[in-house]
Amino acid sequence: MKMDLTLKKIKNLIDNAESILITSHKSPDGDSVGCSLGLFHFLKKLNKSVNICHPDKAPLFLNWAKGANEIICNDINPDKVKQCFLNADLIFCLDYNAPNRLGLEMGNLLLHSKTKKILIDHHPDPCIDAELLISDVSRSSTSELICELIVQLGYENLLDSSISEPIYMGMVTDTGSFRYPSVSKRTHELVSCLLNSGLEHTKVYSQIFDNNSIERLKLRSFAICNKLEILSDYPCGIISLTKQELDRFNYKKGDTEGLVNVILSLEGIKVGVILLENEEGIKMSFRSKEEFFVNEFARNNFNGGGHKYAAGGFSSKKMEETLHLLRSLISQIF
Repeated sequence: MKMDLTLKKIKNLIDNAESILITSHKSPDGDSVGCSLGLFHFLKKLNKSVNICHPDKAPLFLNWAKGANEIICNDINPDKVKQCFLNADLIFCLDYNAPNRLGLEMGNLLLHSKTKKILIDHHPDPCIDAELLISDVSRSSTSELICELIVQLGYENLLDSSISEPIYMGMVTDTGSFRYPSVSKRTHELVSCLLNSGLEHTKVYSQIFDNNSIERLKLRSFAICNKLEILSDYPCGIISLTKQELDRFNYKKGDTEGLVNVILSLEGIKVGVILLENEEGIKMSFRSKEEFFVNEFARNNFNGGGHKYAAGGFSSKKMEETLHLLRSLISQIF
């Protein structure tokens, strides 16, 4: 952030707003939920009228934080989401860099809205017409940016568990428990601010990681034992799960969260890919480390993109076709 000018401008926009809308991307993750709820409770402390609208509902293991039940989901209540866009005089765009990350309906609402917008994000290549862009790819998470914003605005004294818990959740999940290269000295300094506010970090870890269902554990065990493929020519591992296999274990959104990182934990593996089949096609998640980057690979070959070390993609082909294509193209990364 170019702090002085940015802080003055964002403070003026917040001060002059009466109804504020917080939006974040489709297929919510810990960071999108965490930064949304952290900002929500902060703005509430400033006596603002605030709504959060997401395209769809987050997995159960992310829905424990205070205020999660107040998130309005477009796939459940599109009329209410539309009304929130119409009523807002300031819109926050959190953790996404383009309108299409909201899905078709919410993306169109954003594109056609004349309301002033503030983008806060850590993904590359922002393309949202906003009054103010806070886009910093060096940051570990958008939750880190929200925490930084609160501190730099001089409101550190307002931090409490309702704000610090979701922010910490976002930072933990988007950094792989603080092990990714995006984690910096400043990341830990901001965690210290959260701890000073009374954050119980063990509670957050427990809520995220210690609430497994038996079906989730069985699915993950099946995936690792039976569906893990290590490529012979490249340090890459792949897990593919068909819809039939997911249904067999009563799959729920979030059940495979973090599974791609299990691949990366294998000795000598530099790239991990997980493929999940649904009615629309194959959803793909890419992770990598060291000098191997996956965002351009996902963008060029699988209609995706993201960070250098973490990206997503999609294939409309059948599973076997997609796997064959992936294997034939993977050399581009290496």
